[in-house]
Amino acid sequence: MLWSASGGLAVLAVVAGLGERRRRRRRDPDSVGWVDWPTVQMLALIGLAVTIGLAFKT
Repeated sequence: MLWSASGGLAVLAVVAGLGERRRRRRRDPDSVGWVDWPTVQMLALIGLAVTIGLAFKT
């Protein structure tokens, strides 16, 4: 169960990284997005570290 959560969080972190890359490369710099991709990526990476730590502990 923890390994599945780790995989999901890893995928979320990669998707957030791609979203941030897409946001930085947009044509209209004044258009505002509603998702703060760096925060999503950081929280996913923290969750990934926690779940991997717990998975190895059990």
